[in-house]
Amino acid sequence: MKKSSLIKIGAGFIIILLIVIQFVDVEKNVEIAPSENAIEKHYPVPNHVQKLLKTSCYDCHSNTTVYPVYNNIQPVKWWLAVHVNSGKRHLNFDEFNTYSKEKKLKKLDEIAETVRSGEMPLTSYTFIHHNAKLSDAEKSEIEKWVAEMEKHIEQ
Repeated sequence: MKKSSLIKIGAGFIIILLIVIQFVDVEKNVEIAPSENAIEKHYPVPNHVQKLLKTSCYDCHSNTTVYPVYNNIQPVKWWLAVHVNSGKRHLNFDEFNTYSKEKKLKKLDEIAETVRSGEMPLTSYTFIHHNAKLSDAEKSEIEKWVAEMEKHIEQ
């Protein structure tokens, strides 16, 4: 068999595979009712901080993701599902009140550190979601809120 024939067969196989995987779905991270364990239901979260968290964190760190249009295309849908599930395992603002006191304090420290260092939100996320990029002033607001939350939880 000629090399060009093998390339055509391989390309055809890849195209068919890409079409077939479009019919494989994943469960979306969309909760209908707000969780009773959400951080804002148990702790003071100023409106401006809540807005920053929702814009820059909640798509991966809550029970409700606002999905972009490109989420309807596989394998992107799988990739996003993996990121969201990983994010929720690390920190879930909608389940924050289920954490122990020690875990809450640890998670708050991690929030401050990852925001300060620029590790979060992920560059792959802010590349497309430009409004999720945090300015230095916004990072400071989150750090200040974290410090206040730590005092509140320590009481």
